[in-house]
Amino acid sequence: MKVYFDNAATTAIDLEVFEAMKPYMLEHFGNPSSIHSHGRQVRTAIERSRKKVAELLNTAPAEVFFTSGGTEADNTALRCTVNDKGIKHVISSKIEHHAVLHTVEQLEKDGVKVSYVNLDENGVVDYDHLESLLKKEPNSLVSLMHANNEIGNLLDLERVGDMCEEHNAVFHSDTVQSMAHYVHDMSRLKLDFAVGSAHKFHGPKGVGFLYINHKNKIHPFIHGGAQERNMRGGTENVYGIVGLAKAMEIAYAEMESHRKHIEGLKTHMIEKLKASIDGIAFNGVSDDLDKSLYTVLNVCLPPNDDNDMLLFNLDIAGISASGGSACSSGSSIGSHVLAELNRDQNRGAIRFSFSKYNTLEEVDYAVEKLAELYQPETTSA
Repeated sequence: MKVYFDNAATTAIDLEVFEAMKPYMLEHFGNPSSIHSHGRQVRTAIERSRKKVAELLNTAPAEVFFTSGGTEADNTALRCTVNDKGIKHVISSKIEHHAVLHTVEQLEKDGVKVSYVNLDENGVVDYDHLESLLKKEPNSLVSLMHANNEIGNLLDLERVGDMCEEHNAVFHSDTVQSMAHYVHDMSRLKLDFAVGSAHKFHGPKGVGFLYINHKNKIHPFIHGGAQERNMRGGTENVYGIVGLAKAMEIAYAEMESHRKHIEGLKTHMIEKLKASIDGIAFNGVSDDLDKSLYTVLNVCLPPNDDNDMLLFNLDIAGISASGGSACSSGSSIGSHVLAELNRDQNRGAIRFSFSKYNTLEEVDYAVEKLAELYQPETTSA
């Protein structure tokens, strides 16, 4: 049996999405910047896609800019806001995705003051500390992710948005993991910047978008042509954009049923793991459905000599999961998120992340194989 439980890293493309993209791969190949009929036809597809994304976000098409993905969108929001608005102080957290964390670290090297909000032992943001930072230094840039990609912790976007408004701060949220899994109503949320990446919700890789509230005027991060209304140089990834809009449309239309299905899988896995492995625990608040991203469960295994081989052994059993962010694979330093939570290094960690395509049978199989692989620590003779 082959089981894929690494959907936080990337999801399988939906067949409907592929079919929507295909004509723009094979037939409608014009450059959207060309004024002839071939170009105009493709330009229409881009603007139709932009309108669809804006409609789903309950905002104006003029506030949606297509990018190569979430990393570019995050970099654009952070770097250009600091440069164009003269921001002197950035507030973030130590458990952000590296697309944000490394950018913030570079801004600090460039002379920008950076403060990191306190987190509790489960990685939950200390909102009182955030407010104290904003009171001390208003007019800051706040960058806090909506849903943590490793432990699934959810941020209260409305609460942070209200704080930022009160203290005249710019609010950017890395919404890559939660986009199209939750409704983001930009007419209600006080977000200045939000991001999406199509491959996190059954769209193609290499395409995403940046939402920029109309109150914010920034210059391009990538210079070149006049694409994206002079905000992002480079010929557009047309079939990717078409696929993104289609994937997002499907995700919104089926969001309630998909969430119910996936929450059922997550709850079932939690119960099965507790019944199968003594001493099992969960990192962050990933086992709390009310406080965590419903697609992510980060499992904390008891101490064992073979914990370093668990992911490899699961792979041999046909189960794809991860120990953290896919962007850090190959790194020998481990998860920066779990390190920040001071998790016991003797305990193994596995992130299982689910999609609409997963089944209860797959959950049962994964728990069974994990229980077989896990053996209580023994003393050598």
